[in-house]
Amino acid sequence: MNSLNNKVAVITGSARGLGKAIAERYASLGADIVINYSRDKVSAEEVESNIKAMGARVISVQADISKVAEIEKLFAAAKKAFGKIDIVVANAGIEMVETPVVDFTEEQFDRVFGINTKGTYFTLQQAAKNVEDGGRIIYIASSTTSFPVPGMAVYGGSKTTPRYLVDILSKEIGHRGITVNSIIPFAVDHSGIFADPESYPRLRKQLLDSCPMGRLAEVEDVANVAEFFASDLSSFVNGQHLLVNGGATN
Repeated sequence: MNSLNNKVAVITGSARGLGKAIAERYASLGADIVINYSRDKVSAEEVESNIKAMGARVISVQADISKVAEIEKLFAAAKKAFGKIDIVVANAGIEMVETPVVDFTEEQFDRVFGINTKGTYFTLQQAAKNVEDGGRIIYIASSTTSFPVPGMAVYGGSKTTPRYLVDILSKEIGHRGITVNSIIPFAVDHSGIFADPESYPRLRKQLLDSCPMGRLAEVEDVANVAEFFASDLSSFVNGQHLLVNGGATN
């Protein structure tokens, strides 16, 4: 088993979904956890309770990732609580699907890019400033950055810029022994827009038809890769983008 004993991990957007699964996986491996949430305090408290039951140290920090001052507050709280940061997972984001290019409003564009692009950029910036030498920085991207899907122009576009930032940052701070990688999940069942199994039936069928394995991803599929990127097993894997999509081709 991989060990994250004596490591401190900050996971943005970790009150539910992928972030929750990653936070709980890291805690099960011995890491101290910083949970981040924007509005859902109840869910964050539930994750915090789960992690405490594992015997790990944990704090929850409310911070709106679309605001730079809030991101700085999150990292300051993490260092105040635990004295250091070893792992950062930039997971926070919002989805907007089945909306043609011609139908997007300026308000929708600003909201999606404000969190997914600006928020992730400055999360990765703070990670680069605060992560210990030999640490790990992980960005949770989207398969729409590899396979364009109609109706997801703004969402896919907002997730593409941080993916490029991973390439640059891996070169700028690699000399410190820090690895910077991205995980590119397929659509995740029981999470995000598919938290309700009845939601988006047309899109669900389209995605299922594209995957040779005949299913969507599960949060544990992504947590498995997040474990790999956080562990010593990936110490020489840097600037990479790993598809977790069951072989889907579009």
